[in-house]
Amino acid sequence: MHSIAILGGTFDPIHFGHLRPALELTQQGFDEVRLMPCHVPAHREAPDCSAEQRLAMVELAVRNEPALTVDVRELEREGDTFTVDTLLEMRQELGEEVSLNLIMGMDSFVGLHRWHCWEQLIDLANIIVTERPGQMLPTEGVMARFLKARQVSSSEQLQQASSGRVLVQQLALLDISATRIRALIKAGQSARFLLPETVWDYIEQHRLYRS
Repeated sequence: MHSIAILGGTFDPIHFGHLRPALELTQQGFDEVRLMPCHVPAHREAPDCSAEQRLAMVELAVRNEPALTVDVRELEREGDTFTVDTLLEMRQELGEEVSLNLIMGMDSFVGLHRWHCWEQLIDLANIIVTERPGQMLPTEGVMARFLKARQVSSSEQLQQASSGRVLVQQLALLDISATRIRALIKAGQSARFLLPETVWDYIEQHRLYRS
């Protein structure tokens, strides 16, 4: 079964904390890992940079890594971005014989029940929950029950299913955040070595994130 992992986000800007976990998934046998910049995120403040600028940075970041691709569908959608709409669209395109795998952090997973049409997500895709050392899985409540009913223990089990399964996995989650990068730049400091050199050059050239 062909397997696709999806990493969405504002990527404002994209950095090594996004890229390294995505690359590790390709090394676990996923056929594709797609980076999917969102247009207007429904659950957070609007990005600092335009959609065009964020897309340009993502494309620069993966230009020399064929294992990672960019999916622009959410940038082309008008209005708020809802993950369920994206997965529905992808299912209609790809059919049921493809393993779709949505990547999210532990903090997002714990609050998943507050997402728009959240219960439909697991009918459309598997979920990969990226776990940081010290983070705790929910032990009670709706998300604990959700996890208990669907959790598997390996990437192979995800890749064998088109949807319906959850894998909690520790990837190389680097202690880098876009918030920190923007703060450094606004303070007149360098963010070099936190993100690809091509992305840093683009930020410098276009004077992004400055006060």
